[in-house]
Amino acid sequence: MSSTADSTAIPPVLAEVVRSGFAEGHHRGSLVVLAADGTVELALGDPYAPVFPRSSNKPLQAAAVLRAGLALSGERLALAAASHSGESFHLDLVRKMLAEHGLSADELQTPPDLPLDPVAAEAYLAGGQVRDRVAMNCSGKHAAMLAACALNGWDRTNYLDPAHPLQRLVHAVVEDTSGERVAAVGTDGCGAPLMAISLTGLARAFRHFVLAEPGSAERRVADAMRAHPEYVAGTRRPDTWLMREVPGALSKMGAEAVQAVALADGRALAFKVDDGATRALGPVLGRALEVMGVDSPVVGRIGHVPLLGGGVEVGAIRAAF
Repeated sequence: MSSTADSTAIPPVLAEVVRSGFAEGHHRGSLVVLAADGTVELALGDPYAPVFPRSSNKPLQAAAVLRAGLALSGERLALAAASHSGESFHLDLVRKMLAEHGLSADELQTPPDLPLDPVAAEAYLAGGQVRDRVAMNCSGKHAAMLAACALNGWDRTNYLDPAHPLQRLVHAVVEDTSGERVAAVGTDGCGAPLMAISLTGLARAFRHFVLAEPGSAERRVADAMRAHPEYVAGTRRPDTWLMREVPGALSKMGAEAVQAVALADGRALAFKVDDGATRALGPVLGRALEVMGVDSPVVGRIGHVPLLGGGVEVGAIRAAF
């Protein structure tokens, strides 16, 4: 395997769209795989350039609320690191977390939204409900952030300001665990500050979480996510499947087709599909796990993304490396 990347080259094709035997499209991007000792084992494209990890940053944000002194564990801590599907058990726990800390759903600064999962969204709408701040997939993270602010007496009206004490803690966790300086600060889809690091730094951060000392903020987040993966994603999501079926795996996807995974022995991966097509996540992730030697039926399940014609499978999106 190659361990070098050319930042001036056109990013390689990570996945191709094949319909009826004809390649009708391609998804380019960058990917990195770290060996158990943290060295780069495979580099495709430019995994050293800064990217916005989007929701793959959520474990790092959850670690920051623990560093702020918030006593979260179990399903609540998993939900703090979640891009939840909006299933009823997700929404119920977000509301419960808010109530436990004397908070109101009106204090959430998430944009009103429908559940992320299409099946959950249909049930939600059929029940006569409308777009809501709690239904937005980042509401668990925001509930935890507000709770940390309430605990410390910090201003809750501007908790998303990059200069807020909580967001400065997030910034520190990102740099501490990735081993990099934050290259840029932007605004995520939920309104929270978003710190840019490289894919290599992101993989390094996930590796840090699974290898951290028991009881540390990072390890507590990793352990909660792995013990309660359905709260991190949902019952029909690849992150849940992977953490449920591969012992010790830590997995978190992000918008714009970002994915990070660490295995129990410290091997890790991170990638981004340049065009942001989340449909390419499964095939690229499945192939990367194969490259890493993960032997589990879930790898094939994650990697299989069929294309339909007239309701019949006529092709697939498949990895190209």
